[in-house]
Amino acid sequence: MTFFLSRLFARWTPNRGRLLPVAVVVVVFATSWPLMALAEPAGSELVRPGNYWWYFVVTTTTVGYGDFSPETIAGHLVGAYVIAGGLATLTTVFTKLASALEQAKGRRMQGTEAVRATGHTVLIGYAAGRTERIVAQLLADGVTALVLCAEVPVHPMPGQPVEFVRGEPTAADVLDRAGVPRAAAVLVDVADDNEALAVAVTVDHASPASHVVVTLRDLERAELLRYVDPRIRCVQWHTPRMVTEELTSPGIAEVYAELMTAGGADTFSVTLPESLGRLPASRCRMALGRAYGATVLAARTGEELVVNPGWDAELAAGAVLYYVGPRRLTGGEVETALRDPEL
Repeated sequence: MTFFLSRLFARWTPNRGRLLPVAVVVVVFATSWPLMALAEPAGSELVRPGNYWWYFVVTTTTVGYGDFSPETIAGHLVGAYVIAGGLATLTTVFTKLASALEQAKGRRMQGTEAVRATGHTVLIGYAAGRTERIVAQLLADGVTALVLCAEVPVHPMPGQPVEFVRGEPTAADVLDRAGVPRAAAVLVDVADDNEALAVAVTVDHASPASHVVVTLRDLERAELLRYVDPRIRCVQWHTPRMVTEELTSPGIAEVYAELMTAGGADTFSVTLPESLGRLPASRCRMALGRAYGATVLAARTGEELVVNPGWDAELAAGAVLYYVGPRRLTGGEVETALRDPEL
């Protein structure tokens, strides 16, 4: 009977995926109550409206508290019918729930689901090994809301906390599914520079407010993107660490580029004269900064390299300083600055 009703409602009920369990419960309740009233003796507490609905709930869910139960054989048969209806309903519900979860997982793996995140980071393009390294570095830097948008058949990193959207990155609907209009940052890291330029133009049109980073093999082509939007940052493709730094610290790539360009501030090293003995790092920072506009970046003593040494750190005699400055300093100039009592 219950199987027949399930098949019947599966065929006739509109939107049966959601309504079938409800329809079965309603029919079983509506038919079992009068049947139980006929089967049980007159005046039975079980069939009173205030009691039967409770009996129906605990019986269909197979809890069975036992506070109400049928007294006759016919009532037991009706009770069995109620139990069967409950089992059929629960089975249907759990089957459909498992199916829905499996379909959702399938859509996630296939990249057909739309991303609902806001303020996230979108990575456009996938290269085996390289993209995994970039993702690992971003996660290590505390970036957790990541979306990968690429033309690959299935999610290439299912074990990582990365959402996946499959499709052509120059298609507006694909970028919309990836949430590019709501993204805080977008990395364009694709197969070649021509594709990178095309994708960057599309991304800039979809989200003019996002921080866009484009990797290029030939950085001279960055001039072309400046015509599109001067805020787009271009990074050398071969330096993935700089890519992640630019994503998390906008503008840092320009700082690196300036340091590597002749004619501006540059990085140098100088050995502290042995005659000065041990020196506090704070003394070196202040003296060289005031005298020559130099900024100490790191210090090496023997085999140990300390980047950004603390102000209370002690530097051994003959330590090597690495600094940013307008020119290279001689040992004599460094000694003069460090011995000047006014500095």
